[in-house]
Amino acid sequence: MENPRLSSLSSLDQQQFGILIEVYRRELQAHCYRMMGGVQDAEDMVQETFLRAWRGRSTFEGRATLRAWLYQIATHIYLDTLKKRPRRVVPVTRQAVSQAAEPIPAAVMEPIWLEPYPDDLLMPAHDTPEEHLALRENITMAFIAALHLLPPRQRAVLILRDVLEWSANDVAVLLNTTVTAVKSALHRARTTLAQYDAASEGQPHLDDIAQTQLDAYVQAWETADIDSLLVLLKRDATFSMPPIPSWYRGQDEIRALTSRTIFSGQAQGRWRLLPTRANHQIAFGLYRQAEIPTVYHGYGIQVLTYDGPLIADITTFRNPALMPSFHLPATLP
Repeated sequence: MENPRLSSLSSLDQQQFGILIEVYRRELQAHCYRMMGGVQDAEDMVQETFLRAWRGRSTFEGRATLRAWLYQIATHIYLDTLKKRPRRVVPVTRQAVSQAAEPIPAAVMEPIWLEPYPDDLLMPAHDTPEEHLALRENITMAFIAALHLLPPRQRAVLILRDVLEWSANDVAVLLNTTVTAVKSALHRARTTLAQYDAASEGQPHLDDIAQTQLDAYVQAWETADIDSLLVLLKRDATFSMPPIPSWYRGQDEIRALTSRTIFSGQAQGRWRLLPTRANHQIAFGLYRQAEIPTVYHGYGIQVLTYDGPLIADITTFRNPALMPSFHLPATLP
């Protein structure tokens, strides 16, 4: 546990300073991901936080904990960065539902899409209550998507108050504002999130999802068995594949879409799935067969949202660059 009243960091050399702050990397990265919505953005922000902390170590006076000081630096970097960047979204929060009979729109390649977050990075590196809280609290895709509907300052307040459980006074000090302003921002943020029920719903524990269900899901994809896939879905399930901006709702629409796209023609054996975890949810690395039939190339990360025993949403993040973050190979034999 850190000394809550470290009085000076100026006497430390760079290696000593690095060892002192490195213990906060994972929880800070999760904090930055909640705010930024991208894996690499979060890592870049942590690196910038550590760099600014080193350069500004003489300004640390010990009135707050080292952990709080680092969170303050990271949050201010986030607020400065968001002035120059568009917010990140998923198709469901970007536009109205699409119809399978409509032409599929072109992919939107600008960096506007939320990304899934590897569960490996949500495992505490140190056994402290603060880190456990920071890494175990809500980080589901539905919560992150709803969170990114908020203006940046409301988003920061809600994360600090409701996720990290900071006091209103501590948040006010961090953001250089008043307790009244913090309470007002938190009320507006909660009101917005209340419109998105999925943001507050907990996912079933991963162990509660029967392995037979997951095996059936994988087999349905790998054999292009649409009927077997639909049995595993809620009637009003949603389906999307960013950066394609369209999304679809309902078993009939998903059947119509997949039968003319991902499962069209001789699709048996076209796809391979490798299990992984993202945002405390079931996920898969998705691979598509190349022109050479014996090779599969990484296609993206697919995240499943469950509602009870059935799948409520399938979002496939079509970005092969995400594979290394999940320790997945670029290709499969």
